[in-house]
Amino acid sequence: MEILKIEHLSKIYGTGESAVKALDDISFSVQKGEFVAIIGPSGSGKSTLLHLLGGVDRPTNGKVFVENTDIYALDETRLAIFRRRQIGLIYQFFNLIPTLTVKENLTLPLLLDNQQEDKKQFDALVKTLNLEHRLNHLPNQLSGGQQQRVSIGRAIISNPAIMLADEPTGNLDSKNSSEIVDLLNMLNKTYHQTLIIITHDERIALQADRIISIVDGKIAKDEVIRQ
Repeated sequence: MEILKIEHLSKIYGTGESAVKALDDISFSVQKGEFVAIIGPSGSGKSTLLHLLGGVDRPTNGKVFVENTDIYALDETRLAIFRRRQIGLIYQFFNLIPTLTVKENLTLPLLLDNQQEDKKQFDALVKTLNLEHRLNHLPNQLSGGQQQRVSIGRAIISNPAIMLADEPTGNLDSKNSSEIVDLLNMLNKTYHQTLIIITHDERIALQADRIISIVDGKIAKDEVIRQ
């Protein structure tokens, strides 16, 4: 089942002679439950692509469909709601709210949607994240690996259609990096969570089902690693 479809996506910054084409006519689709790694050198356009897939920025041309919804046909209010419910975003620098506890950061998407967490589901998620004894801590009382686990939990708590991770291990040491990759892998395999990761780390990319290489704003290679 196709869960994400990108059609002729382009992004140009600036105008005239100073214009920079960050993405140049990119098209591909992702199946439900697929684990896709997007790789490429710095400046290749991969982070721009992730922001467009996540509804964080708008394309110059092209369309992005998430579960058959043309997300850029939505106005800003409806796009914000759709993004909160259907797209889980994980960042390199965690982006936790420093004045909120772990539990409050985890449940923030639900609170913004005026929803209560399902206690059984929440407890199971917290156990999976190994954060049972950290729920009342603030982010600055956590290790980097623990903060990233909170970020992952916040991204998945609404059961989004897709999870997007931008260099999720880029700010972690090798031990925590391995733990985060194992966690993401488990969420993909156990819960059939569709996962797209931007990474420089070849070890992470090789764990994906498919690797898309971006060079100069174009897809240079789209390779299935495992079925």
